[in-house]
Amino acid sequence: MSTAKPPVTVLGAGSMSSALARAFLDAAYPTHVWNRTIDRAEPLADAGATVHPAIADAVRAGSVIISCLTTAAATRESLLPAADQLSGRALITLHTAVPAQAREFAHWTEEVGARYLGGAIKNVPAAVGNPDTLLYFGGDREVFDEHTETLRVLGGDLEFLGPEPDLAALYESAVGATLLPALLGFLEGAAVLAARGLPAHTMVPYSVKWLQMIESLLPTLAEEIDTEDYTRLGASVGLFHGALADDDQLAADTGVDMSWHAPMRELLRRAVAEGRGEQSVTALFELLAAPR
Repeated sequence: MSTAKPPVTVLGAGSMSSALARAFLDAAYPTHVWNRTIDRAEPLADAGATVHPAIADAVRAGSVIISCLTTAAATRESLLPAADQLSGRALITLHTAVPAQAREFAHWTEEVGARYLGGAIKNVPAAVGNPDTLLYFGGDREVFDEHTETLRVLGGDLEFLGPEPDLAALYESAVGATLLPALLGFLEGAAVLAARGLPAHTMVPYSVKWLQMIESLLPTLAEEIDTEDYTRLGASVGLFHGALADDDQLAADTGVDMSWHAPMRELLRRAVAEGRGEQSVTALFELLAAPR
């Protein structure tokens, strides 16, 4: 039985796509690369990849095509010259998309006859290939099963979410909603410390502990939402609403711009006005969710 590793084509030469290509090279996969600006792929050529000026040649060269371009629209536009080469081929995307864009792209892949799997990689380029790096996918189960070992080169934690091709984009949007507020909170904390002449790195150990505490609460938050029973968390809407004056005082004392809090403050006010002050803060879900 042949143990030869299948050739892989990576579309893109940005930071993430380059990390993907290098992971395949490190694992001794024959690796083919295409990028719109070919000069950006030169470091990958130096590392042993075969760089193709024409995307159709790159598509033909791989038994699986993994695209990590910027968006679904950019991926489709780039693949148009190679559309007649995609029939029957496994096409896996790791680009950013919202569910509607993912569904539209999946419809196009169906039209050209590709076997489509939409994915997302939940880590930074430096973590590509780590055993705990998570990738999840939705779409063609046969593509996932056929190329599981190849995909495991990119991260050891693989999940198939289901046959709907937009599921990775859906979970990417849902899980990613936490990122910017968390980062803004850290930046605000750093600004508060800077007002006292203290460096940001001094709060890192405490921020990590705080995030671990939040992590421990997520199952309770999810259970409250799923059961519509907002009584278990122990941190009420009223508690957070009552702390708004403290935020105002802190902003005045430090000169830190906290205007990004405004939508959150409005949610708390609305919840109190609806008589939710004694419910856990998880009840804010009811104000955010579409009518059911």
